[in-house]
Parts: sequence; C-alpha cells; structure tokens
Amino acid sequence: MKRGILIAWQKVAWREHYRILTLWLGVLIATLVASPVNAESVDSDAGSAPTLLVMGDSLSAAYNIERDESWVALLEQRLQEETTVVNASISGETTSGGVQRFDDLLGQHEPDIVLLELGGNDGLRGLPPQQMQANLATMIEASQAADAEVLLLGIDIPPNYGAAYRDAFTSVYDNLAEEYDVALVPFLLEGVATDDALMQNDGIHPTAEAQPIIFETVWEKLEEMIER
Repeated sequence: MKRGILIAWQKVAWREHYRILTLWLGVLIATLVASPVNAESVDSDAGSAPTLLVMGDSLSAAYNIERDESWVALLEQRLQEETTVVNASISGETTSGGVQRFDDLLGQHEPDIVLLELGGNDGLRGLPPQQMQANLATMIEASQAADAEVLLLGIDIPPNYGAAYRDAFTSVYDNLAEEYDVALVPFLLEGVATDDALMQNDGIHPTAEAQPIIFETVWEKLEEMIER
C-alpha cells in the first residue's frame, strides 16, 4: 500500500516538475528570439538623430556678435537635442581653406547634412569663380560620397566688383546645385544685405538683429531635409 502511494506521488511530482521546466524553456526561447529585435530597435533609436556640419566663414562664425546670437546658435536652439550641430566655420575662410580641412571634418563628425556656406571671401578677394566652383564641387562630392546631404548657402558680392564678375560669381551656386542636385539657398542674406539697419558698419557682416532673418532663410530649406 505504501509502495503504491509512493509511486503515485512520484508520478505527480514528475508531471509538475516537467510542467515547470517546460514553462521556463518557453520563457527562455521567447527571450532569446526577442533580444535581437529589441537591440536593433535600441540601436535604431540611438542613431536616428542626425548630425549637421556647418562649413562656413564669418557669416556663420558669429563675427562681431555674441555666439549665442548667431543664426547657427538659433538653429541649435530650434533643434535642441534632436540633432547635433557642429559649427566648423572660421572668419576669413575661403573655399581653398575649406577644402583643406574638409576631409578631416567629415571623418571626425560623420555628418548626415552639410551646410556649405563658403565663397564670400573668394569674391571679396577677386579670386577666379572657376576656382571657387571647383573647390565647392570637391566638398560636395566628398559629402555625397560619405552619404551626407548638402545644403548650399549662396552669397552675393557688392556691385562695385563689376557686373561680369558678379554674374560669374553668383552663377557658381546655381551651376553646382543643378549639376549635383543639391538644395540651394540662393542668397543667405536675403532681406538683410540691403537694409543698413541690419548690417554692421563694414557693410559686409550682419548684425545680431539680422540673425533670426538669416536663420529663417536657412530653415525654410533645411527643415525638409531634416524631416527626410
């Protein structure tokens, strides 16, 4: 009698042990299957915020104004933590100087979008527009090879440089935008350059009050790129 009871108890215990073991195996398998998906989701979320590289001259380097008043700082404020904004602009920079620095900056920051604002100092120095176009083209090609979109920020020069040179200079930006199929802001200082109240005494650099206008000019094109 006791032997029969013991055998029956052992059968019940084994069935319960088997049920618990099966449940734990099911949980373990589900965890192993789900883990790669969750990791991929986390990685995707972590890498979703784009990096913006601003490659410019004094117009983007907060010349003679507070840094937090510049249009680039306003861009950072608008985007907050949605993106990383790297401002590699240097006052006095030419397209030749930009080319020399550009590959290192691409490799270091791996930007998703490059805002290319160079050429103004080439024009003020009377450098050949063909040289300026070749330098900008080099930076555009390097950006596209690195899978970065480009927003080209065009600039104009004073009329006293002569109509022929001025036309050749400004056409560089249109030519590049068409050839490389990149977004273009035709004139960065639209609505600013012709208003003395928005320009510093040198007649070349915008005031702090002009920066929100410049920001909105850039943002009109840039917002679409960021959303993509």
